[in-house]
Amino acid sequence: MGSAIDSFLAMLAAERGAAANTLAAYRRDLEGSEDVVGALETASREDLARLPGAWADLAPATVARKISALRQFYGFCIDDGLREDDPSTALPRPQARRPLPKILTHAEVEALFKTAEDEAASERPAAVRMLALLELLYGSGLRATELVALPVSAVPRDAPFLTITGKGGQQRMVPVSRRAQAAISRWMEVRPGGSVFLFPSRAKHLSRIRLYQLVKELAARAGIDPAKVSPHVLRHAFATHLLEGGADLRVLQTLLGHADIATTQIYTHVDSARLVALVNERHPLAGGRGAS
Repeated sequence: MGSAIDSFLAMLAAERGAAANTLAAYRRDLEGSEDVVGALETASREDLARLPGAWADLAPATVARKISALRQFYGFCIDDGLREDDPSTALPRPQARRPLPKILTHAEVEALFKTAEDEAASERPAAVRMLALLELLYGSGLRATELVALPVSAVPRDAPFLTITGKGGQQRMVPVSRRAQAAISRWMEVRPGGSVFLFPSRAKHLSRIRLYQLVKELAARAGIDPAKVSPHVLRHAFATHLLEGGADLRVLQTLLGHADIATTQIYTHVDSARLVALVNERHPLAGGRGAS
């Protein structure tokens, strides 16, 4: 379909470092819109006004994503001289609310670790690997895709940091706790050789799907509803519990690899109790002094 879409996607890849999955999602959204209104580079406001009707059965977040793709596409068309007007002004501006993250209690996290540690005491490679995976998910807040694709070369030697390549090919340094370092060292002693990946499998490296399965199986053995637990939920727990411990939001943004701090701010909702206590304990008028 339209070369304007190809040019737009090429710009996203070259100038913004958009990942392959992101580019594929943009293409689906834009070409799906073309199926309704025809070539986007020549579509009118009236043409685009038909799109919300075609999206009537979609979730608000999905509609918001499609509208965002179209707005960016037409901004590119204007910047590139492909057209002078922006027909996407005919589209609504949905207020899609970001879903609140699932969270685990400290007790649930402790139950997961106790089960993993008890099982790793057997020194079975699969159990030792599970403990290392859990330590990196909760102890460093890695995304599932970042974790499974870790090369052995990323394992810290002198400095307690991992070099992570995240979304859009952006690199960041992530601290590794002493516990995680110890778990990785145990795994390195029993890990199969011959692979550049820290967590190898027969194909390439441990798949993200298999990681999800392993985490849910561990949750079941720990007596926790598997539906409550996933690698992403453990990443949320890492962020939430750091905030509870007093971590700065900007530091947390860096650790999680968020390009926009607005993404990180979603975690502040779970920290309201601590914020209230902080005001009551630290505010200059706290401490029982009455108003004059």
